Amino acid sequence: MQLRTITLDDTAAIDLIAQRMRATLVEVEGEEAGGGMYSMDWLRDRVRWHLDGRAAEVVIAEDLTGAIVGHTIYRIEADAHDAPFGLVSTTYVVPQARRLGVAQQLLARAESWFRGHGLPQCCTWTSSTNAPLIALYARNGFMQVERALNELTHTPMVRLAKQLAAR
Repeated sequence: MQLRTITLDDTAAIDLIAQRMRATLVEVEGEEAGGGMYSMDWLRDRVRWHLDGRAAEVVIAEDLTGAIVGHTIYRIEADAHDAPFGLVSTTYVVPQARRLGVAQQLLARAESWFRGHGLPQCCTWTSSTNAPLIALYARNGFMQVERALNELTHTPMVRLAKQLAAR
């Protein structure tokens, strides 16, 4: 398995990531809600947004044949009340590569990047029904710290957070 950061000129990877972001939404929210939430153009633009000079990375996982079997997007976030923190925006692994450690490697890469930027905490938001992702994060020391309702789908969401120790 090889992890690689993509750039704005990698249009094929951007398109594939957007398709898989849609697949994540469908998998977690169902076909009707997840499939209709965002247009493909919006999803591609969202991937590009992360690559356009922000403190962010879009990382793909490639298997030994070079096929992209997973991705993650993470960035530095800040709000008016808190110190900057790391946010894992999305993670996806193709079904045939699940339970092989791909998501674990992607999460470890994000955490390392956050530590390298001196961030004291990282987090992610996910649907409260996304049991596999919640379990992955729990195994890696994340705790549920907040619940909220997704205004688009009315799905209960959870925020999973972890304090980062400097290395």
